[in-house]
Amino acid sequence: MIRFGPAGNSDAFYEEGHKHTVEAMEWVARMGLNAYEVSFGRGVRLKEETAGKIGEEARRYGVALSVHAPYFINLATDDPEKIAKNTSYFLESARAARWLGADRVVFHPGSCAKMDRNLAFNMTIRNFSAIMNNMDEQGFGDLTFCPETMGKINQLGDLFEIIQLAKVDERVLPTIDFGHLHTRGRGAIQTQEDFRKILDALEDGIGHERTARMHVHFSKIEYTAMGEKQHRTFAEEGYGPHFEQLAPLLWEKRLEPRIICESKGTMAMDALAMKRMFEQAKAGRQQ
Repeated sequence: MIRFGPAGNSDAFYEEGHKHTVEAMEWVARMGLNAYEVSFGRGVRLKEETAGKIGEEARRYGVALSVHAPYFINLATDDPEKIAKNTSYFLESARAARWLGADRVVFHPGSCAKMDRNLAFNMTIRNFSAIMNNMDEQGFGDLTFCPETMGKINQLGDLFEIIQLAKVDERVLPTIDFGHLHTRGRGAIQTQEDFRKILDALEDGIGHERTARMHVHFSKIEYTAMGEKQHRTFAEEGYGPHFEQLAPLLWEKRLEPRIICESKGTMAMDALAMKRMFEQAKAGRQQ
């Protein structure tokens, strides 16, 4: 099943008088959405009791949960202290995911701003492999870990690198952030064929079955010469990429990803817009 949902709570959620993410599961479900991503970008501060309540509501309303691990993760290191911190970030995220009943943990691979990119990536592969082994040892082998394509040039996480990270373990699924790929290529995704090339590369690299289940982040993004600047909304003109070009390919290729919208403040509404675009594309292909 293809799923759509927001990363966090939209401005409208709070404007309607809601105050807590526990209430968000019913809110997104009533909109017609069935996915939600909990962000721990600034650190995992969620209590087990609260997580349990959120997870119970998610199950009640059929909302699939994922979590985003802290932004502090940087796997491009050989410093034992930093490696230990990275491991703790993964463990904290996995533990919170378990409390929530979430099945996917999204993470940023790291930075190569201060070292040779090949050296940084080799460190990343080695450290990620060790962390996957650690996750097994700690009892989190059932979780899916999802390295994300990144939007800035000096960050690890171009399409090739994410495919290689996904090859570390069969349980790993890529998080394809199309906005990030668009911005790191300074407006690289302009046509449906640009989307097709990305999907074809994924299928060539990790096969159709895993590509079909990939995690997706989508929003329009403003960029500079160095890549990503800030997320925008679907209503704002002059920014890409455009989901209506991707939607027909998802149906054509029989892909069923989990699509999380990261628009600035309008993530739930734009997630619903993407769902409608997909349904229209599907209806058009079935005629």
